[in-house]
Amino acid sequence: MSSPAPLRAVPASEAARVRVDLAAAYRLIHRLGLDDSIYTHISVRLPGPEHRFLINPYGLRFEEVTASNLVTVDLDGRVVDDPCGLGINPAGFTIHSAVHAAREDALCVLHTHTVAGVAVSCQEEGLLPLNQWSMQFTDRIAHHDYEGIALDLDERERLVADLGDRFVMILRNHGLLTCGRSVAEAFKLMHNMERSCRAQLALQAAGAPVIRPSAAVARKTAGQYAAHYDRIEASGTDTEWDAFKRMLAHSDPGYAA
Repeated sequence: MSSPAPLRAVPASEAARVRVDLAAAYRLIHRLGLDDSIYTHISVRLPGPEHRFLINPYGLRFEEVTASNLVTVDLDGRVVDDPCGLGINPAGFTIHSAVHAAREDALCVLHTHTVAGVAVSCQEEGLLPLNQWSMQFTDRIAHHDYEGIALDLDERERLVADLGDRFVMILRNHGLLTCGRSVAEAFKLMHNMERSCRAQLALQAAGAPVIRPSAAVARKTAGQYAAHYDRIEASGTDTEWDAFKRMLAHSDPGYAA
């Protein structure tokens, strides 16, 4: 078996690395079919003392996002740097700015409107701990009721109160939200949430009796996943994220430009 292709050279600055990681997340969300035309967003805080963030230019599809065309905004959504001159989606940044302002550990915030995620968000019980993917979220999902398109800034207070210290939220009748201590963590949480939702809908459609793991097993599994994520963030080495970026380097290398 041949060795995996080497990763491209690591960017010289931390800010450049964050840009490349965010662009990779946009391309991966598109590749996995989790985007919604030009809507939904991924944002990340730039290193440094200023509260500045990167987000996609409004109007570009996710497969058009690159490291160099990301828009820099401040915590109030004011544009600091806009290479394409397209600005940002105010409704999109309302949600993101709320989380970033309240949570220093939420360096990256990722929001999706997928068919599976929206469908589960409309179910009264939300995501059920029925399999290994979904059990990792046992007692770790926050919920926020739908209040309309996120244009009202006063919703931010209620949203962050509902989120608390959790990294995953179901926006009822709306979609999914994850945040992470890195772009990689937010992306992987969303990837697993999406697969959990798809599996749940497939099980429900099948109509066969379902084996429900015990609450103790579900909590144990969640703890195992959490410990794994903690080890990755502490070490700074993420082999799964590296593998995702190698995939992009082969099929979609323009993301890092």
